Amino acid sequence: MNVSELIAETLKAAGTGPVFGYPGDPSVEFLEGCRKVGVDFVLGRREGTAGLMAEAWGMLSGKPGVALSTLGPGSTNLVNAVANAYLDRTPMIAISGQIDTKRQPTFTHQVVDQHALFAPVSKYVASVAPNCAGQVMRKALRVAAAPRPGPVHLSTPADYVGAEVLDSDITLPPSGTVHHGLTVVGDQSPQHAIRQAKRPLILFGISAMQSDAGPEIVALAEKIGAAIVASPMAKGTVAEDLPLFAGTLDMACNDLMWDFVNGADLVLNIGFDAVELIKPWTVTSQVIHIDCVPNTDQIYAADIEVIGPVKEAVAALTDDLESQSGYDLSDVNTHRADLQQAFDAGRVSGVMNPSDVIRTAQGVVAPDAIVTTDVGSHKLLVGQGWRPSGPRKLLMTNGLSSMGFSLPAAIAAKIYAPETEVICFTGDGGLAMVQSELRLAASMGLGIKVVVFLDQSLNRIELKQMARQFASTGTVIEETDTEKMAQSMACNGIVVETETALAEALGSDTGNVPLVIGARISPRQYEAQF
Repeated sequence: MNVSELIAETLKAAGTGPVFGYPGDPSVEFLEGCRKVGVDFVLGRREGTAGLMAEAWGMLSGKPGVALSTLGPGSTNLVNAVANAYLDRTPMIAISGQIDTKRQPTFTHQVVDQHALFAPVSKYVASVAPNCAGQVMRKALRVAAAPRPGPVHLSTPADYVGAEVLDSDITLPPSGTVHHGLTVVGDQSPQHAIRQAKRPLILFGISAMQSDAGPEIVALAEKIGAAIVASPMAKGTVAEDLPLFAGTLDMACNDLMWDFVNGADLVLNIGFDAVELIKPWTVTSQVIHIDCVPNTDQIYAADIEVIGPVKEAVAALTDDLESQSGYDLSDVNTHRADLQQAFDAGRVSGVMNPSDVIRTAQGVVAPDAIVTTDVGSHKLLVGQGWRPSGPRKLLMTNGLSSMGFSLPAAIAAKIYAPETEVICFTGDGGLAMVQSELRLAASMGLGIKVVVFLDQSLNRIELKQMARQFASTGTVIEETDTEKMAQSMACNGIVVETETALAEALGSDTGNVPLVIGARISPRQYEAQF
């Protein structure tokens, strides 16, 4: 067995799924190793988008997504996707080819120090060598999945990838939840603080979603009368039609949501990662931190920390508490009505508005659809307004928040769940960065539907220019013929200007051919919203 075959065999044994990448000279042996052991390879149109596909795979599966690049410009192109996974707390194994070890000390053509390049945005960096290949792969899998999950980066020098393995042990690290006692830090017990609260609020986040702690969160909320607020990447962990659900933090209707959170007299941050905060933490009420890692970020202060498996921690608290009244449901209902009104604020009659696109899509697509959203003004509305049917049904980047995420993520989602409807929301700016991947979707027969918010601008930046009374300099996107662009990529394309036309397009059966829907919207609602 050579090094490449061992890497491929380990990935297959771990069930990491396909490798997404763009190969080069040092990748030839690895591609052959993948072919021989039956690991699929998906050829992205550039390393960065392939890496975003791998990230989305990690979001969906909970296992590391795998990305491949070549050396030099291939590895530098991959950095953004690795950084995205790092701040989105998503497991990933990124592999980059490298020049042979004999020439590394002195050769310069296409040579960068990959360890130095990836170390700031990776949990672990290493080279896979013949005498330690098995050990490195085992560590890479364990580190990527350990709390907080994230990417590892492996370099594969050209003279190693085809070399015979001296360390050929394929032993997978343990997986699943480790059951052990909880650690409580603070001057008082969390149970005492909860019993004293009249208006407790639960803010749950990425770790709660990754721990599948939704049922436990609902049970605790119902027992103590806690209002429930989601972080954007964790949406779907708790059903949003529950009476106690009060919305999503730091998306659209932001001021209203922060006012509601500030109205609580106790906030339980359950698996909440402050990496998702767009606005500074302004809550002055007591906070209890409940997560599998301590509150070392200190972006918010917590007088009490409960550290351990999230599901166990929440269940243990629930068992130790008596029922209490908590929030008056009428207060939550009033807030929800205000939230819906705020979501529609700024609608312009006679044209299609961004909120109309989201509402129309929600009413047409399958209830179990997987939805991806890009970065921009539309993401803030999707993040507040979309109601996913469960966890991992709405994919977004909200840590690094890199534009261009949504289309690669939708491609990965359709490969992961081919029988599930996949809808991609993106802006014309975000699509312009990655639209070549439409050709990949078409060649693979992935019948995704791509809804493009057509406003011909980088709206988030243009709004900031408007606020300062500056001209729209460098923020205007020239209009592209959506239909012709889609056709050039072997996709179907249509431009719609009404909700009826949008509903018909989303409800149409396009089989295995991707459909690009240009939704022509008025950006004036964004002005009122943001």
